[in-house]
Amino acid sequence: MRLNFIKMHGLGNDFILVDCVNQRINTFRLDLKMLSVNLCDRRFGIGADQLILLEKSKIADFKMRIFNKDGSEVEMCGNGIRCLAKYVWDNKLSNKDTLDIETLAGLIRPQKVNDMVKVDMGEPIFKAEMIPVDLKKWSLKEKISDLLKRYKDKGVVLDFPITVKNKIFKVTCVSMGNPHAVIYVKDLKKFPVTEIGPIIENYIYFPKKTNVEFVKVLNDNEVEMRVWERGAGETLACGTGASATAVVSHLKRLTSRRVKVRLLGGELFIEWGDDNHVYMTGPATKVFTGYIDVSI
Repeated sequence: MRLNFIKMHGLGNDFILVDCVNQRINTFRLDLKMLSVNLCDRRFGIGADQLILLEKSKIADFKMRIFNKDGSEVEMCGNGIRCLAKYVWDNKLSNKDTLDIETLAGLIRPQKVNDMVKVDMGEPIFKAEMIPVDLKKWSLKEKISDLLKRYKDKGVVLDFPITVKNKIFKVTCVSMGNPHAVIYVKDLKKFPVTEIGPIIENYIYFPKKTNVEFVKVLNDNEVEMRVWERGAGETLACGTGASATAVVSHLKRLTSRRVKVRLLGGELFIEWGDDNHVYMTGPATKVFTGYIDVSI
């Protein structure tokens, strides 16, 4: 079967976008996990961090499905939804400046703002069981009875210790439709993200694994971030990760509610609004279009 696709990226976080609205694709006949693994392979496939499917929706303008390069399906992708929205507008699939997109994380609303895309990422989630975080396992391993009492009072997994390779890191957890663990470090450039990231991603505290953000605060309005994405490895940018970082940074009184997040691939602008919604603004870029023959 011939599969048309478009290659896009948001600050270097790159995607293979397949339009299932304008081409007849029976996704039930495809092994989407293996399709993502094969297409995202940078040597034997097209190459990308994730595969995105644009589908019809019964409850929104469109539906977005996201598969990591390891084949796992995930709830949301901030850079990905900006690219999907740009594709919709560039191809005149909708004349609305604000779209309703169905995702596994709920309805997400990207908005056209000049040559950028602003996305209402929804409200941050702090409840451990909803992120999810297994506090019982964390308590048993790290002996954090005092922190558990503070969690019961404030409802935030804030500065919980996690031991990796005999080093203790303080982790704050939040969900932006998908799980995040935010850690502050002194030397971001030299920090071994590819060594520590996958260990934390797969820790027993996180039943659905987690994305891991390593952050350095520059000033009240600016932070630097590197990210280890669940199922994708270190990427050049992560929209939900930048959103989680901005929320946690303000929560810890390290920054204001409006933050520029510097990533390896560029900059995102995040605002944690007074309505408790997080707004992310950034670019989306088309790289090329093509087709590939896949077996059913």
